[in-house]
Amino acid sequence: MDERAFERLAWVKKRIDGACRACGRDPADVTLVAVSKKQSLAAVAELAGCGQTIFGESYIQEAMAKIEAGPPELSWHFIGHLQRNKAKLAVGRFSLIHTVDNLELARILQKKAEALGIIQPVCIQVNVAGETQKSGIDPDGLPELAETVALAPNLALEGLMVIPPVFDDPVRARPAFARLRQLGEALRTRLSLPLPVLSMGMSGDLEAAVMEGATHVRVGTDLFGPRH
Repeated sequence: MDERAFERLAWVKKRIDGACRACGRDPADVTLVAVSKKQSLAAVAELAGCGQTIFGESYIQEAMAKIEAGPPELSWHFIGHLQRNKAKLAVGRFSLIHTVDNLELARILQKKAEALGIIQPVCIQVNVAGETQKSGIDPDGLPELAETVALAPNLALEGLMVIPPVFDDPVRARPAFARLRQLGEALRTRLSLPLPVLSMGMSGDLEAAVMEGATHVRVGTDLFGPRH
C-alpha cells in the first residue's frame, strides 16, 4: 500500500465525514469518485490498493486504455464533456455517465445501448450559472431533456450533475449546489422517479456540496496531487 496515497484518501474521507456530521447526514450516502484523468495507471492502482474503487475519467481514449489495463474490480464513471462522435464508445463501459447535456447525445446513447441490449445509467449535466465556457443544459431546457431520457427504454436517469463557477471562497458555490438540488426535487415530482444522484463538489468545495445534498463528489487533485 502506498503511504502517500493512503494519507490523501484518508484526508478526503475525513473531510466528507466532517461535512456530513455538520449537516446531519450519513457519510455512507456520499460516494467518492476519484478523478483520475491525466493520471497514470500506476497512480490509479496505488489508490485502488488503498480501497478506492470508483474512478472518474473525462476523455474517452484515455479512459478506454485504463479500463482495459486496470484492475477488473474497479468501477468507472464518465465525468467529462462527451462528444457526440465518441458517445457510442462510452456506452456499456461506464457505470454512470454524468454529463448528458443535449437531446441528440441522449438519442445516440439510447440507440447504442439498445443495440448492445443493456441499460446505461446516466445523469444530466446542468449549467446552472449560464457560463458560456461550460457544458450543460440550461435549467429552462432541463425538463424536456429529462423527459426524453426518462422515456428512453435503454437509459436509466439517475440524477443531475453540475460544475459550478470557481470561487476563492468555496462557500460562494453553495447557491449553485442548492439550485441543482432544487431542480432535482422538482424533477422527481414531475417524472415520478427517485433520481437519487446529485453529482457535485470537487477538491476545493466538497464540503459546501455535501452540505447542499451531494451524493457523488468528484475529487482529483486532493487524491492524486497535480495533474501531469
